[in-house]
Amino acid sequence: MPKRFAAVPHQYQLANGLQLAGWRLGTPSDVSPTLALHGWLDNANSFLPLARALPELDWLSLDFAGHGHSSHRAGAYHFVDYVSDLYELCRQQQWQALTLVGHSMGAMVACAFAAAFPELVRRVVLIDAMGLMTAEATDVAAQLRQGILSRLHSAQKQMPRYADVIQAAQARQKQSDFDINTALLLAERGTVEVNDGVTWRSDVKLREVSAIRYTPEHAHLLLAQIQCPVLAIIATDGLPLTQQAVQRYANDFQKLTLVNLPGGHHLHLTNTTVVADVIQRFFREN
Repeated sequence: MPKRFAAVPHQYQLANGLQLAGWRLGTPSDVSPTLALHGWLDNANSFLPLARALPELDWLSLDFAGHGHSSHRAGAYHFVDYVSDLYELCRQQQWQALTLVGHSMGAMVACAFAAAFPELVRRVVLIDAMGLMTAEATDVAAQLRQGILSRLHSAQKQMPRYADVIQAAQARQKQSDFDINTALLLAERGTVEVNDGVTWRSDVKLREVSAIRYTPEHAHLLLAQIQCPVLAIIATDGLPLTQQAVQRYANDFQKLTLVNLPGGHHLHLTNTTVVADVIQRFFREN
């Protein structure tokens, strides 16, 4: 396999003690890689098919903290910490003029990062996500209660065990919109061997409910600060929450290109060629 089609493992040590893992693939660039940010409970391999379809880019696909091969946090997982980790990594590596490609939760992180650090971002691609996960200000007490109770519950939970990676992939497929080969792609990076088989590498605390969320007003104000061009690729058969978010937030962006494509929530895995063509066209213009 040509070198630019082979994913090369990378690890980055942050000052806060976390180690972020990922892989690079494509045409090397010293200062402006394409950072691929996966969705909740996925991992860096979520972007392998898309990276292979666009090898002219310098892809760096990261595992968020608590996912894949990256470190687990000592405490709870807060959305803002994903943004902070990304900024620390960019400052450490002296990256600039970044292209951010995010799916689901990763798209929300990309939005927040581009709003807070516009000087570092050249363009953003959102895949079946827009805006942020929010809660009404009037729900603040209920959100706090639910978040704390879920922490107590997760402390008593354990990750499920499977006989092998194939069984883990089959379980993952039942909860998703892709085939078994795609499920295996995620399971191969997302599982670890244990005495009685395999289990997921992801931190059980990731399933905890957020104790604090931005309000819709916060989200509107944040998105309005994104200065770079943004491409939003929305699945026609994706999550209803995404469709609602498009209606709510699309007008907040200064420079938005909105494209609807056939497929489900993971359309970058199930409709890769078409998604790649749309991204390539957007990049030629931006």
